[in-house]
Amino acid sequence: MASITVIGAGIIGLSAAWEMVRRGRHVRVIEARHVAAGSSGGTVGALAPHSPDGWNEKKQVQLDSLLAAPDFWAEVADVGGRDPGYARTGRVQPVLAVDLTRMHARIEGAARHWRNQARMWLTRDPDGPLIPESADGWWLMDDLTARISPRRACDALAAAIRAKGGEIVTGVEATPDDVQGPAIWATGTDGLIALNAELGRKIGQGVKGQSAALRFNAPDAPQVFADGLHLVPHADGSVGIGSTSENSFEHGRVDAKLDEVIARARAICPALNEAPLIESWAGTRPRARSRAPLIGAWPGRAGHFVLNGGFKIGFGMAPSMAGMIADLVLGGSASIPEGFRLGDPASGARGRD
Repeated sequence: MASITVIGAGIIGLSAAWEMVRRGRHVRVIEARHVAAGSSGGTVGALAPHSPDGWNEKKQVQLDSLLAAPDFWAEVADVGGRDPGYARTGRVQPVLAVDLTRMHARIEGAARHWRNQARMWLTRDPDGPLIPESADGWWLMDDLTARISPRRACDALAAAIRAKGGEIVTGVEATPDDVQGPAIWATGTDGLIALNAELGRKIGQGVKGQSAALRFNAPDAPQVFADGLHLVPHADGSVGIGSTSENSFEHGRVDAKLDEVIARARAICPALNEAPLIESWAGTRPRARSRAPLIGAWPGRAGHFVLNGGFKIGFGMAPSMAGMIADLVLGGSASIPEGFRLGDPASGARGRD
């Protein structure tokens, strides 16, 4: 039986490798640096659904993945013996009175599409240690949103892969000439840049993100989304804050923009005013032109496949993306949504800026 090679040990590559070993294949993961070295090494870990109104195929795939997450991460933890920090703790968002009609449309969309497995509601009396300020005294809540500890999740996947007989090799830079297929390239921003160069058109780019972790113990509290920021309480007594989205940046460097993010987070939730900063992070996240994941055969590389573009939703989409690439590599076909497929006009593989 041919061994599957996965290049990249971030959340997407490790999830694909885990799905392969679950299906009885031998897998070798090659990583140039270390597990969760890139955008998977941040501090936030928000597994949050898209708005349930204006439903589309991308939202359906994300919902399927979020609903699959409890069993997915429970199995990872059981096999590898490491806790990924997953919990479905929900989310709270402040709402202005002028937006209540729109919020009711979202609630109706959730009731219609979330299969009675999760719900969304409005409240004037939220409870918990981390409640955001609301000018008009309204909050929108849901019980679908979950949290995960990014690095712990990647470490848990790596442990589970090894427990099933898979290999993970770090500190090795793989090139196409080094790797015989079948091979899955889950190399984030570097992979998008390589696709841009090989195909002669814009497939995607890196987007800098900065995030932080504050010391505040609220492990069971719902996460907060307000003013474009995620505030995610974790089981270790931290709250992940972030993140920025920057197209112009010096790679991997924390700067004053993160100070602004922390100040906004403290204004959103005054309970964090005295919470000390315990970590700052900056990294580059892979964004495809469509903002959707990219899945498909690598053009011109026989037996090689692309799994990339999990911008902002990579952890939430990981179970579904892993299943799609496994179906494609092992069976030659897969149910990949339009816009996710490398080669669709929406993905950028045949379009031009």
